[in-house]
Amino acid sequence: MSIDRLYIAATSQHVGKTTCTLGLMAAIQQRGKRVSYCKPVGQEWVELGGLQVDKDALLFARGMEFDLKAELHSPVIIGRGVTAKYLDDPSRYDFRTAITKASRKLQARNEFVIYEGTGHPGVGSVCDVSNAQVAQLLNAPVVMIVEGGIGSTIDRLNMNLAMFRERRVPVRGVIVNKTRPAKLDKVRKYVGMYLEKKGIPLLGVLPFEKVLANPIMASIRHSLKGRTLLNREGLDNQVENIASGSLLAQEEVENLKNLLVIVSHRRLSEALSALQVILQDRSLPGSTISGVVVTGLADEDADLPHSDFLTAHNIPVVACSLDTYGAAVRISQMEVKINLKTPWKIRRAVELIEENINLDLLL
Repeated sequence: MSIDRLYIAATSQHVGKTTCTLGLMAAIQQRGKRVSYCKPVGQEWVELGGLQVDKDALLFARGMEFDLKAELHSPVIIGRGVTAKYLDDPSRYDFRTAITKASRKLQARNEFVIYEGTGHPGVGSVCDVSNAQVAQLLNAPVVMIVEGGIGSTIDRLNMNLAMFRERRVPVRGVIVNKTRPAKLDKVRKYVGMYLEKKGIPLLGVLPFEKVLANPIMASIRHSLKGRTLLNREGLDNQVENIASGSLLAQEEVENLKNLLVIVSHRRLSEALSALQVILQDRSLPGSTISGVVVTGLADEDADLPHSDFLTAHNIPVVACSLDTYGAAVRISQMEVKINLKTPWKIRRAVELIEENINLDLLL
């Protein structure tokens, strides 16, 4: 039976739900269907024309080129303080009507609508709009996204699928994301065996892609609560590798592609000199350096002295008050998201879905 809508859910945050949703939407579009997008319940919002819209709805509107209307593509925002107000007096809110109205209009105007959930299946329960409740309201079959593995993946699926079973929402299939390449076949075999017993199709297993986990300098600055000292226009640079100033001084850095250098302000000149020697020895351009994080600089500290090397290659410099170790730990703990400034990630997300997902089985 062909379908005209899907609800994309995930077992938790940060498993690649938005990445998979982007890829699915593009793949269905490429099959000649008029597709639209909706984030029925949002938590992280931006201001747009005096209205609040979910940041993922904005990403999809820009990335997939449709006119964003808050009441259609982001009908419900549960911001700070809303849950307590809802519990005090639920009659002040009519979330279900807002979602239903948006869905009716989108379904009437399009051949296919993709609804993206928020967080894990229980998010929104406090306001009676959990992912399972919304999928039931929309009469939308679910695609569940889970992170790659075997035992832990099956455990998460069993727990999270229960909420949809309770609401009698059909599960159209499961996508296993971020799987280590060496385990792809094993995960496909054993997770597939488990799902077959449950009568749920395994739609595909996606490999972990380093490029999708690479941040940009702007995200690193935000994570470090830093400030830009030089070359702000380079903040969209992708970061693939990281090295400390001390490693540069010892010439122990192997891969300089899209390199971020983290160095104390006291050792900056020494590190930049060592870096230029290494680049010259390996015949690499200065543009291979994505940026520099200068540590141990409080807001009141003076700006750095001028550097011809940094200026010549438009290398952004971000200052933060953390020490070098603290900055490295903070960066390693970042959850990297697709955004409008990472178009290469959007392209790769689409390719991954096309290469690894059985769309015929899904649709």
